[in-house]
Amino acid sequence: MPAYSSAIGQRKLVRHPIGQGRRRSDRPLSCVRVAPGNMWTAAVFLGLLPVLQGKPFASTPDFGKLYHVKGVILLPYAEIKEPFEAWYDLQGARSRIDYYHGQVSTYQLGQEKPWGLSYKITPETTETEVNVMKCFQLNGTKQEPVVPQGAVPNVDGFQFIRKEYFAGRLCEVWQNVTVEGHKKNTYTLWVTRPGGGDTPDTPWHYEMMGYNTLLGSHYDKYVVEYRAFEPQLDPSVFVLPEGMTCGSFPGPGAEHRLVANPIQDLVHTSPRGHAHRLFGDFVKKHQRRYGDEKEHEEREHAFVHNVRFIHSMNRAGLSYRLALNHLSDRTQAELASMRGRKGTKTPNRGRPFQQELYAAVQVPDSLDWRLYGAVTPVKDQAICGSCWSFATTGAIEGALFLKTGSIMVLSQQMLVDCTWGFGNNGCDGGEEWRAYEWVMKHGGIATAESYGNYMGMNGLCHYNQSKLTAHIQSYTNVTSGDVDALKVALFKQGPVAVSIDASHRSFVFYSNGVYYEPACGNQMEDLDHAVLAVGYGVLDGEPYWLVKNSWSTYWGNDGYVLMSMKDNNCGVATDATYVTLA
Repeated sequence: MPAYSSAIGQRKLVRHPIGQGRRRSDRPLSCVRVAPGNMWTAAVFLGLLPVLQGKPFASTPDFGKLYHVKGVILLPYAEIKEPFEAWYDLQGARSRIDYYHGQVSTYQLGQEKPWGLSYKITPETTETEVNVMKCFQLNGTKQEPVVPQGAVPNVDGFQFIRKEYFAGRLCEVWQNVTVEGHKKNTYTLWVTRPGGGDTPDTPWHYEMMGYNTLLGSHYDKYVVEYRAFEPQLDPSVFVLPEGMTCGSFPGPGAEHRLVANPIQDLVHTSPRGHAHRLFGDFVKKHQRRYGDEKEHEEREHAFVHNVRFIHSMNRAGLSYRLALNHLSDRTQAELASMRGRKGTKTPNRGRPFQQELYAAVQVPDSLDWRLYGAVTPVKDQAICGSCWSFATTGAIEGALFLKTGSIMVLSQQMLVDCTWGFGNNGCDGGEEWRAYEWVMKHGGIATAESYGNYMGMNGLCHYNQSKLTAHIQSYTNVTSGDVDALKVALFKQGPVAVSIDASHRSFVFYSNGVYYEPACGNQMEDLDHAVLAVGYGVLDGEPYWLVKNSWSTYWGNDGYVLMSMKDNNCGVATDATYVTLA
């Protein structure tokens, strides 16, 4: 790294050696042009006075071989702020890290068995048990033995940069820059020096910034803020809870290392951690073929941030679980394009829901129209904002079933191609009621078989009038925000088209459980995705709507999601419609 010499008014290139254990006099200095006669002032400004007086700087930061630390992991790209607490014992080859105040605990016990053991203790909910703490065991291997996991980075290769105040503390700033191909990762650590005796140094702030020269942009960032640090611990923290037995990790093995030791990917200084390696498995599983290296880089970046988000949310002990799916390499712009409901202020001509007519109706505690054959298989709308067409056909298919007793698979492609004149925009979005209006005017809708396959793109409108079915007489707006009205409508009229706020990443990677997202909106202007309500029920005391999505069976629970009824979360009951056939 170049530095200016103190020669009067001149520059000189000085190269400083890099390595573990260098004295502070070996570290690179800040670049300052020194004016004649100001050597003493410059020395004080640069913090070099001890060097000029013959006193060396302190050595590379040393956090000791034993510590207890608390902090917060910040993942800005994944919208995560996750508290953690860690215990580290290098001599005993053991460590433990708790996430979200002990909701999930991971253990790394290097002295157990030939290659060590990892444990993860986490709450699990099944059909018969609710939030029962379960333990999972992962054996180390010769290739990947279990070693104690530090919560602060290894400072090998870090160089001293400067001194500065950070969040009210005077810190030394240390930095490590790694380059691999197009990726340049800069790891920066802010350290405080207690001073005196053998007192270990204290980590204060750690930040990673990744820059991709191929894309010309920053692709990664994460931060660890340290809130408390002490060079001692109670050895009993490494003992598993009494009476707990541990089984093997369930499911496929590709994610085991990341799940068992999630912080490892954040405190290492390698451009490729477990999350990056998972991308290769994802590409093989879903047979991805990217156009060029640039697209491959972009997809991998999106995937890594989604992986971090999914696993962090699952550690938070929510009422639902997230999982990787076929959308894991999609960008936020692509995901937004799939939420194709285009709401407008134009009032529709739907009838009001006459709830007084159903005052005496006793609805069942649970309802699932799939069990009666009123719901067609889940489809995939692909990267096309045609969700409104799937909600439309779902409502009409349910009405047909109730009228005829048989189920027909209707054509979304026809609605995408033909309803432009009623204000819909094909793959660029639309509204169900506009599609109802088209069907009413033209005397029906084609089946998927007679019209042709769904293409996931706009096509030419074509149909045989004689093969149209489902003559709609009218459509009804269920009373906005009224949970009881929607229950009655579902019970008496069959599946109902509804709109929701699906703009949150938690929805994209929903897997199972009752989905409740505090950030969800429930006003008309918040609703950006059309789906189909096919029932309701209660799971572990949480009332939910049973909702069919159009993102394939790879998404959610075989294409379905249980949407919480609490506070009309995500607006399921805000804009619901059903049709009445002639």
